[in-house]
Amino acid sequence: METGAGKLPVAAIVLAAGGSTRMGQPKQLLPIDDQPMVRHVTEVVADSGLEQVVVVTGANARAVEAVLAGLPVDLARNESWSEGMSSSMRSGLRALRTETQAVLIVLGDQPGLTAALLQSLVDRYRATRAPIVAPIYRGRRGNPVLFDRALFPELLAVQGDQGGRVLIDRYQDRMEQVEVDDPAVVMDVDSPRDYHGLLGAVG
Repeated sequence: METGAGKLPVAAIVLAAGGSTRMGQPKQLLPIDDQPMVRHVTEVVADSGLEQVVVVTGANARAVEAVLAGLPVDLARNESWSEGMSSSMRSGLRALRTETQAVLIVLGDQPGLTAALLQSLVDRYRATRAPIVAPIYRGRRGNPVLFDRALFPELLAVQGDQGGRVLIDRYQDRMEQVEVDDPAVVMDVDSPRDYHGLLGAVG
């Protein structure tokens, strides 16, 4: 994607480091459309025209990294993945290129996402320069969420098993909301029931 006037460099961090304790097996490797879920999600992100895609691995790092072979992404291994989502977010942020002006925090277990949906968030950011841009489905905030570079220091300071939720609460009055007609933004895979429920939607 060209990064001339009006095309602020935007990156994505795909969070794929979790231990999948509720699933009972590495959910990153579960098949979606005949390929591992993490590769499916990462391919969608890579197809959305962003300037950089960073995939954070942790639990089962070697296996996850192996199924991403050949994709135009940068890998960031989080050795402290057991400390929660915030540690993976920090690993991803530290791997971003210096010119990055905003980042999409993408959950690696949302296989229903589309490149068009991601691009709609980026377009709204570039049009408004809002510090946060989030998708809204029938009144519910979903993921991924975009954060402006000005908030990177605060994202790096988040602790525990949470992502950018604390910043969303803090800056809710300045957040841009993109209304979408796609339940994929509020659906992720935490349990076998979630997984089997999604198979029909994205398979």
